[in-house]
Amino acid sequence: MSKEILEAKQQVVNEIAENLKNSQSAVVVEYRGLTVADVTELRRALRAENVGFKVYKNKLAQRATEEAGMAELNEYLVGPNAIAFGHEDAVAPARILAEFAKKHEALQIKAGYVEGKFLPKEEVMAVAKLPNREGMYSMLLACMKEPVAKVARVIQAVADAKGGEEAAPAAE
Repeated sequence: MSKEILEAKQQVVNEIAENLKNSQSAVVVEYRGLTVADVTELRRALRAENVGFKVYKNKLAQRATEEAGMAELNEYLVGPNAIAFGHEDAVAPARILAEFAKKHEALQIKAGYVEGKFLPKEEVMAVAKLPNREGMYSMLLACMKEPVAKVARVIQAVADAKGGEEAAPAAE
């Protein structure tokens, strides 16, 4: 094998390893049976949420996962695979891929990594059910808002109750 080919392959391995290290999540899928139109639709949905999606040679991807410390993915890197990389939202790749797989049974989710933790298919599917980052923020805000609203209602109830009574003279 020529030196140029080896260098090109090492560049691809480095690219995959960097994507794995710098992403909040990565999900391996098998796309066998999808049409070009299906893959285009999937890429469009992923791109809308800043999720990268790329097909790599399995041997190069396996070397990259070892380099990135994610070698658990290697047993899933057989057959026609692609990897989705979540750069901004750790849940986005799993959520989008799971939604797409409901409509297109040919897409098979195999495994993934979310925030440094290996997840088999079942756990990736569980992560897919979580809301996106904005949804989580709104849920958190609602949880934080409720106790404040309860205190405000109690204060208002006390004020309303005292409103019917004559105000006590101020202590001097």
